[in-house]
Amino acid sequence: MSTPSPIKHFLRDDDLTAAEQAEVLDLAAALKAAPYDSKPLAGPQTVAIIFDKPTLRTQASFVAGIAELGGHPMVVDGNLAQIGTRESIADVARVLGRQASLIVWRTHDQSRIEEMAAYAGVPVVNALTDQFHPCQTLADLLTIREHKGSTAGLTMTFLGDAACNMGHSYLLSGALAGMHVRVSGPDGFQPDPAILARAQEIAAGTGGSAQIVDDPKQAAEGADVLITDTWISMGKEAESADRAEVFRPWQLNADLLALGNDAIVMHCLPAYRGKEITADVLDGPSSVIWDEAENRRHAQKAIMQWLVTR
Repeated sequence: MSTPSPIKHFLRDDDLTAAEQAEVLDLAAALKAAPYDSKPLAGPQTVAIIFDKPTLRTQASFVAGIAELGGHPMVVDGNLAQIGTRESIADVARVLGRQASLIVWRTHDQSRIEEMAAYAGVPVVNALTDQFHPCQTLADLLTIREHKGSTAGLTMTFLGDAACNMGHSYLLSGALAGMHVRVSGPDGFQPDPAILARAQEIAAGTGGSAQIVDDPKQAAEGADVLITDTWISMGKEAESADRAEVFRPWQLNADLLALGNDAIVMHCLPAYRGKEITADVLDGPSSVIWDEAENRRHAQKAIMQWLVTR
């Protein structure tokens, strides 16, 4: 009798190998082309989606995607459930794992979702933590493929709070995709050194690279993809005024865009026009932001299908 394969989770970008990431992105493209042809969650099987943080795109894209895969999205209000307060994460995992075929969680510290995965008994997907946002970067890589043809060898620059979850996920996901990843932000807003080192380790095997570039103009020079995100991550709202001044040179505007190599512009949203990005750039011809937002659905369908059918 064969031994069952260990449960695979998607908790951070490098839970996939480079080959697995490419496989998931190929699947995402196929699912986008024929959104109703694949029903791995037929039954319908239930997918528990837990939200501890505000959401729009994540909830809309997961709910729509699960339905398209033939499943039933069971949305759980994390604040109402008080996971880790009213009940331990381990106990919640044991309960939900017997009700659902997958668990998707948008929460705070990465340790929370790792504990969920340890006890759930079903695949767990990170829908955003303080440290990583791997579903977003899958969607972004799909978008880059669509507009640039491929990812390998391209230069992708992230401007702004390089210490945030998006900075970390771009380093890892871009390295896996064989890209040259640059992250650029003010002093004190640099990525976790361990994550940068991990991205450089991955890049050594994929032909990519990962680096911090202090000067935003140098970071934008020759870039094929220019990306930004809000300067005020969830939980940092009290720092809004101070950050606006510190981050001003990293605003994605026409001057920085002109330094790129016919660059496409991306932003995971919500966006604040006139702050981290100017309106003329966000709404201009180089922006692929709305494609990027749609692609959350297709990329998330792909990772869910991949996890339940492997």
